[in-house]
Amino acid sequence: MTKKKLGPMNLYPLLPRTNCGECLPKTCMGFAVQLCERGLTLAQCPPLVDSKFQVNLEKLEALLAPPVQEVAIGRGGREIRVGGQLVIHRHELRYFNKTAIFTTVDDTMAADGIANRVRETSSFSYPYIGHTLKLDGIAIRSISGDADSFQKTVETVKGLTEMPLVLWSPDPGVMAAGLEVAEDKRPLIYAADESNWEQMAELASRSGCPLAVHADGNVGTIRSLISAISDRGVKNLLIDPGCGFGEALPRSLDNMTMIRTSAISGDDSLLGHPLIGSPVTLWDQGNSLPDESIRWMESCLASMMTIRYADLMIIRDPSMWSTLPLVVLIDNLYNDPRKPVSVEPGLRIFGTPDPVTSPVLITSNFALTYYTVLSDIEKLNCYLLVADTEGLSVDSAVAGRKFNAQKVADIISSSGISEKVSHRTLIIPGLAARLKGDIEDAIKWDVMVGPRDSAGIPGYLREKWEGVDHKPGWSYR
Repeated sequence: MTKKKLGPMNLYPLLPRTNCGECLPKTCMGFAVQLCERGLTLAQCPPLVDSKFQVNLEKLEALLAPPVQEVAIGRGGREIRVGGQLVIHRHELRYFNKTAIFTTVDDTMAADGIANRVRETSSFSYPYIGHTLKLDGIAIRSISGDADSFQKTVETVKGLTEMPLVLWSPDPGVMAAGLEVAEDKRPLIYAADESNWEQMAELASRSGCPLAVHADGNVGTIRSLISAISDRGVKNLLIDPGCGFGEALPRSLDNMTMIRTSAISGDDSLLGHPLIGSPVTLWDQGNSLPDESIRWMESCLASMMTIRYADLMIIRDPSMWSTLPLVVLIDNLYNDPRKPVSVEPGLRIFGTPDPVTSPVLITSNFALTYYTVLSDIEKLNCYLLVADTEGLSVDSAVAGRKFNAQKVADIISSSGISEKVSHRTLIIPGLAARLKGDIEDAIKWDVMVGPRDSAGIPGYLREKWEGVDHKPGWSYR
């Protein structure tokens, strides 16, 4: 059975229908549209809180519940949420809750090795299109099988970081020892399987922690385990269908695709849980490959499983060179395809510009345009105005009238650039050349038309800026 797409008319009859204006759209139909788009939440309709709408509120919550359950791991400010997906294909709406990346330590590692791994994971940071990409948590594996060793390792990691944790052991006794010291952090219990599911379900029920369900390559077994565990009252579940490289790879990816498709298109609630990818198990397969080769395989497998709907990824290697492609891939998959990627409009200052001699340039706030311009002028002493073009590139913004004389006047006024420079000359992109006259009329500045490609800005300034009488020069840093 294919689940019917939710539309505003499915929700509107259950809303107060008073058009009271207390929500941002101001009308109940507008609010229904935003609910379907996940732009607003039910809590943003104040009248729904009234007890007379309680039944309607419960019906709305059921209608809006995502087919893939959202599960929280951790507590407080470091809590992460995984799952909560509504669509199979990103272009249908968008994906929610980025794939979380956990790296591993194990209870056979020396104390300094554990500290180094935790430090490398928690300090991972990469600036990308206006925000910072990071890793999400630590998975602690029981390799020794000894409850005391596992408990000490969990205690050590807990003392080193506030990041969310995964406790990994197939032995319920070992898991119980780990939970004794980490239960307050609400870690993910990994994992229940055919041999231990009753004991693991009991631990999850008693601790209130989420539980992973694992059956290597067998979706039928996963469904049976989830059914039995759910009957025990444990609802916060994740699914690990197993993974492998080589001959096992197609089956792994097919299973993840089958599970996600069944949950969303087939309305199979038993499979409507976040998916786990565990490429770290490549290190356990006893092959004779060098470490560098396994790192490469792990990175490739993690990327493929991310594309095939993994909501949580467990890897061993947190090093920048192998992890960076994965975090960039995730960031690109989980942005909103309906919204251009943009940066904040405003004034950027490069180097130590002089109020008399330094040029003032302007560009759009489309992220790709901005960072391209940034790379070409970052060694100059200059001012850059970033106009609000609603995330469109310069040529698209000019064509769509999002980059116009009024937008330029707005950024000149709001940025305070007039107080920072004594001259009154603005250099606009070559792609906006036809706006020169309109901009001059609007801002009462001289306007120079710059190159069409920002790579030409340094050469343009050498040739044109120094030749303007009232601007004696500019400089590199």
